[in-house]
Amino acid sequence: MACPFAKHISSEQFQRQPSIAEAHNWNLDEDLSEIPGDALTLTHLNAAIQLLTAPSIDNVHEALMSLIGKYSNRWPGLSKLKSERSELSIYPHYDYLADIQDNLTQIDGNESAVSEILVHLGEELIQTACVGVIERAFKCLGSDLQEFLGSLDGVYDVLKLQEEDISDTGFVCAGEGELIFTSERPVLAWLLLGCLRALARLLFGCEPEIELEPLPGDTPRYRYLLRVDEPAGRALERRGPADVVSGDARDLKVSNQFFCDAFPWHFIMDEQLRLVQMGSAFSRLFKGHVGAAAGGPAGLLCASTVFRFKRPRGLQLHFREIVRRTNTPFMISLRAPPGRPDFFAKGLEIKGQMVFCPESNALLFVGSPFLDGLEGLTCNGLFISDIPLHDATREVILVGEQARAQDGLRRRMDKLKSSIEEANAAVIKERKKNVSLLQLIFPAEIAERLWLGAQIDAKTYPEVTMLFSDIVGFTSICSRATPFMVINMLENLYKHFDELCGFFDVYKVETIGDAYCVASGLHRASIYDAHKVAWMALRMIETCTLYNTHDGQHIKMRIGIHTGTVLAGVVGRKMPRYCLFGHNVTIANKFESGSEACKINISPTTREWLVKHPDYGFQLNARDASHMPKEFTDSKGLTCYFLEGYKHPTLSNDRPLQEHIEEAMRQTLQDTAETITLEVAQ
Repeated sequence: MACPFAKHISSEQFQRQPSIAEAHNWNLDEDLSEIPGDALTLTHLNAAIQLLTAPSIDNVHEALMSLIGKYSNRWPGLSKLKSERSELSIYPHYDYLADIQDNLTQIDGNESAVSEILVHLGEELIQTACVGVIERAFKCLGSDLQEFLGSLDGVYDVLKLQEEDISDTGFVCAGEGELIFTSERPVLAWLLLGCLRALARLLFGCEPEIELEPLPGDTPRYRYLLRVDEPAGRALERRGPADVVSGDARDLKVSNQFFCDAFPWHFIMDEQLRLVQMGSAFSRLFKGHVGAAAGGPAGLLCASTVFRFKRPRGLQLHFREIVRRTNTPFMISLRAPPGRPDFFAKGLEIKGQMVFCPESNALLFVGSPFLDGLEGLTCNGLFISDIPLHDATREVILVGEQARAQDGLRRRMDKLKSSIEEANAAVIKERKKNVSLLQLIFPAEIAERLWLGAQIDAKTYPEVTMLFSDIVGFTSICSRATPFMVINMLENLYKHFDELCGFFDVYKVETIGDAYCVASGLHRASIYDAHKVAWMALRMIETCTLYNTHDGQHIKMRIGIHTGTVLAGVVGRKMPRYCLFGHNVTIANKFESGSEACKINISPTTREWLVKHPDYGFQLNARDASHMPKEFTDSKGLTCYFLEGYKHPTLSNDRPLQEHIEEAMRQTLQDTAETITLEVAQ
């Protein structure tokens, strides 16, 4: 099926990059399989933010259909974008949004109109997709629009860190009512504007004025300026009573030393990013080498000298740039201070938040060590007492140790499980070898019962077609050749015969000396048992012409075929054999003895089965009745026949015998399959 917009766009536009949602392949059903259906999880928050950064084809299509229904009178060209969702399902990486923008540009060349339509599409996207748990996920980001924008910055940065996303897509809440969005897809910028309008209306009941302006630079960035006329009552409610918190920094109720002890993992930077204060933990690690002791005088050392800012990525170390990222989680690591190349805490990571202090025009960093367990604590020269009681890092470290012990036990159990599975796989492999060997020696049903240790009772099988064969002059050949020559000759010949047994699906009874015996009708009875044995006999005679004796003469065989009732059973315990018994086995052997070199002697009963289906063109030549075995009790008026050849009626006579027989086998398999289908249907 062609793309629904194929008539509007070029073929190059089909080769789009997969969206973030497709690249991460988040699956709510899998992630939430063990969580109550109404529980809000990080996965839901992930899906909600994806609605802004990488909406799915389903969500965009539903929003587009809603947009067409509302605005088709205003923009008649929108109806040309109507399509069925099923037409898009065959393109898993189809950039639906980009094609919508391209087609809007072709339908309406006015760029401002296209942008306005995309903004309305963003509003419809929120109205149609922001329902249920997705709406609850958005609501948990903040109590007002400014808090929402700040949380959008921090939460998306954490989600990118968990997914190890190295793309430049992201949000930056740069200040009051200012959001910066980074994306390689310009269409998302206009879509996000509509989404922000709809979310402000849905979540906070306000109608902000939003201006969108691109920012210069190599990376596509867009600034959104949001202005909200907040009611006076709500502003007072948000600010709270005026006498609770003083705006004067001199009214701080704690001393510098107390603050440094209460928050040991903090530091303060001035406008030149110089360290002016450090918490007690930092001071103890650096031991005066930095110059900004706990509660002491201002230090002159730049923060970048002793700290490496790892996150957010691409941060420019300028005061105003850091102020713009105060809603983003920060990750810093310690550098060795000047003159301390052996600094033991080098590389220790601290995770926290930057806070802008307008009273002193300074930046306050408050964080805690990012550690994975007690070993990470001690190897950096730290103690549990260095982590304040109010800091959840204490519990993380202790719980991490418990989880590590459980993981160790789980790994040992997994290793034991793997060794058991490997041993079990080896046993199964050997069992398959044994079963395969049994199936080579016995019919499949008998092999299975032998493997299970069940008792095998002898069973009578009616209408079994048996083939006996031997090599003419085999005794003379053995007298003139070495044993190795004889074994090599039989190995090459009978290996070919074994392949024919597999092709015709007949059972090889045994090989004794130069005698090769097969039967059909033992393991799977059908109306074509005699045909398969007859075709194999013809191929055996033909195969003999391909092999020579040690003196260069073609091998000559004589074959006898007979159909009748036999008794079959397993004989022996140490080396069990599947043997055939009965009068008809002797008769079949007699027909082989009464045959001639390169001839196939068949009994009257076998001939009856061959001529029951006139479409199969066996060429039979009647012999004198004197060639009938004396043991054949029903020989009155009957005679035996030489099977001279076979011609399939659908092929020309000049085709090789092998092609005639292969065509007959294909037709036989087809007829058998149709018969089974009819039986099942009945």
